[in-house]
Amino acid sequence: MVSRWSYCYKDVLPFSAMVTMECANVGLNTLFKAATLKGMSYHVFVVYAYAIAALVLLPAPFFSYRSRVLPPLSFPILCKIGLLGLIGSSSQIMGYTGINYSSPTLASAISNLTPAFTFVLAIIFRMEKLVWKRTSSAAKVMGTIISVTGAFVVTLYKGPAIVIASTPSMSLQQPLNPSKSNLVFGGLHSANPNWVIGGVFLTAEYILVPLWYIVQGLFGSCLNNTVHTWALRLKGPVFVAMFKPLSIAIAAAMGVMFLGDTLHLGSLIGATIISI
Repeated sequence: MVSRWSYCYKDVLPFSAMVTMECANVGLNTLFKAATLKGMSYHVFVVYAYAIAALVLLPAPFFSYRSRVLPPLSFPILCKIGLLGLIGSSSQIMGYTGINYSSPTLASAISNLTPAFTFVLAIIFRMEKLVWKRTSSAAKVMGTIISVTGAFVVTLYKGPAIVIASTPSMSLQQPLNPSKSNLVFGGLHSANPNWVIGGVFLTAEYILVPLWYIVQGLFGSCLNNTVHTWALRLKGPVFVAMFKPLSIAIAAAMGVMFLGDTLHLGSLIGATIISI
């Protein structure tokens, strides 16, 4: 009985939690895309999301037993809270703007750039030392370069369609600018210009997200980070990292089923390169 409970806690529960969080993150992006297709502004969506989150988290301090003595609400703490809120909301606005121009699938693919940008920002803020003679440092630099290359591929090269949605009754029609024009980069036909613009906004989001993590690490965390931290402590970094590419498959499936999206070869190639 004890061994079965230990197996569930150390293996089944972390796996279920990580899959649930990836589904929740992708589901939120898909929900946002569906809302904007119906005419909702992404600024209004962000306001609603933060308002609901504030209401949900408001009772938390009254039930928390971590510390009975709260630190004084000084001006530096207020500045840090304000900075955290500014970075977090800016990253979400950038991300939702990118999804508005592109799709949740592209957002999930580019989200895999977060470790690369985190590594770069950690070096800038002197939280990480780069020693070229070390194999680990060289591997991190090479991984960053490969991730950025994959982001360029998934953003600039759309390629032929692999899965074409037949626009089922439950899906939403593609809105906005239905222009069919293509850009050409080195002989390769790219996506619609909106797709490239969306990729730029999504890249900006995932530059801000690591910075948000760095500032946030000083004085707080959210549910997503709590689950990731718990799984990291229980199973290790490799276990947590291997679930990130799962969001690409989830986003592609949700996009085809609920949004009538078309899966292109460029998205698949770029997402594979980033996931490496």
